[in-house]
Amino acid sequence: MSTWILLRGLTREARHWGFFPTLFSRELDSFAVAEERTTLLELPGNGRENALRAPLDVLEMMRFVRSGAAALGLPAPYRLLAMSLGGMVGTAWAQRYPEEIERLVLVNTSMQPFCRMTERLRPAAWPALAYLLGAWPNPETSERIIHDLTCNRSDTIIDDIAAWAEIRRTAPVSAANGLRQLWAAARFRADRQAPRCPVLLLSSKSDRLVDPACSARIAAQWEAGGAGATHAMHPWAGHDLPHDDPEWVSKTICDWLLAVERDASSYRLGLL
Repeated sequence: MSTWILLRGLTREARHWGFFPTLFSRELDSFAVAEERTTLLELPGNGRENALRAPLDVLEMMRFVRSGAAALGLPAPYRLLAMSLGGMVGTAWAQRYPEEIERLVLVNTSMQPFCRMTERLRPAAWPALAYLLGAWPNPETSERIIHDLTCNRSDTIIDDIAAWAEIRRTAPVSAANGLRQLWAAARFRADRQAPRCPVLLLSSKSDRLVDPACSARIAAQWEAGGAGATHAMHPWAGHDLPHDDPEWVSKTICDWLLAVERDASSYRLGLL
């Protein structure tokens, strides 16, 4: 049995995945990729770990999540699906402990040395982020700002903001922890060499927070280095791609998994 670990991003927690984990599990079952299970882990300072002080370093976040997986008795190697800041954590994990990560999916992430600062956080989003900091004590107002920044699907907006405001009331992320996570993300620098495992990068063409060029450039650099890096872009979704189109994300990952397995089988048979 393979274990999928799902990681969210900046100030987001497991409940912000919404219905995606259920849809993803169903898609895995329907594709008969393998016997797989999903586990939702938290970054320090978020969700069940909101009482912790968020580290100022992505590597410390990675060590925390890695220890959490071990404490749950989850057997490595893992399959890791991570978005945004979680994608940086996942990249650090795969690069430093390659024997523990066998598949890596990164959603709308960015990192040095592949992306410029203005690509990693689009200047058009800066005023809204400044306003968000002032509105942080108000759950409904702050979550509406986040929704406007990260989601292009609007038909669920009333339910989304109600659910997210309740999450903020029951497990609030402090403004200080949010800033600490932002600082860690800004400072993170990945190794130029790609992870050893197959990597899929998903991006959103209409992401208003992070330029999709980041994912495309990371995939191109890693592919040029001889790694198995693949990039797929969604045509209309925002930064929170699993929210906007969870079916597309699930199917795209499963299609990629099947392709990876076919290539591996062909290689074993001497066909590649």
